Amino acid sequence: MRLKDKVAIVTGGSQGIGEAIAKRYAKEGARVAIVFSKNAEAADKVVAAIASLGGVAKAFKGDCSNVADIRRFTSEIAAHFGGIDILVNNAGAFRTLPIEQTTEAIWDEQIDLNLKGVFFCSQAVLPHFRERGGGKIINLSSIAGVGAFPNCAAYCASKGGVVNLTKAFAVELAKDNINVNSLAPGNVATPLNAHVRGPGNEAYEKLMSDRTPTKRAFMDVEDMTGAAVFLASEDSKGVHGAILMVDDGWAA
Repeated sequence: MRLKDKVAIVTGGSQGIGEAIAKRYAKEGARVAIVFSKNAEAADKVVAAIASLGGVAKAFKGDCSNVADIRRFTSEIAAHFGGIDILVNNAGAFRTLPIEQTTEAIWDEQIDLNLKGVFFCSQAVLPHFRERGGGKIINLSSIAGVGAFPNCAAYCASKGGVVNLTKAFAVELAKDNINVNSLAPGNVATPLNAHVRGPGNEAYEKLMSDRTPTKRAFMDVEDMTGAAVFLASEDSKGVHGAILMVDDGWAA
C-alpha cells in the first residue's frame, strides 16, 4: 500500500472525483478526512463504503470558501487523526453561462471556492506538514486552466489561477519537503457537469468526443485516481510544480 498510515484530506470528497480519490487513498492505506459542504448523507455513504472495505475515514462538514471554517475543520481533522500528511484541494463549482449573464455572485462563488479555497486550505495545513517533516498538496485544476472554453469564463479564470498558484506554492515550499502539484482532469463525468451530459446534449457530447483523441466524450472519475496516488506518494518525491494532465489527450 503506497499511502500506508498517511492522513489525507480530500475536500469535496462526498461525490465525483473527490469521492473516487478518497476511496482509492483508503485502499492504498491512508486514513481519509472527507470534507463536504452540504450533503452529509452522501459523505457518510463514502465513509461507510471505505469502512466496508477495511479502510478508515471520517466526514467533516466545512465551507472551503470561508477562511475561518477552513481553519476550524483543518484543526479538527488534525486533532482527530493526530496529524495531516496529504491535502487534495478538490472542492469546486462549475457554472456555464455567457459573459453577459455572469453575475458578481456567480463570479465570486467560483473564484472563492475554486481559487481562494485552494490557497487557504493549503495555508492551513502547512503547520501540520512541518510537524511531520513534509507533506503533499494536490490541487485539482482542469484543462480549462490551461486552455479555454466558451460560456465559463469565471471557471477558466479560477482554474488558470490554480495552475499558477500551484507553481508559486511549489517554489516556496519545496525546501520544506512539501510537494505541491496539480492534477488537471479533462472532461470527466461528475455531478458538477451533469447539466451538459445526457438527453438534449447530444451535439455537445459529439463535439467533446470529436475533440478528444480517444473519442471518449467523458472519462470516468476512477481514471483520475492513479495520478492522484502518484502525486500523494513517495514516487513523486522529486516532482514540484507539475501540472499532470489526465485528459485522454485533449490538450495534446
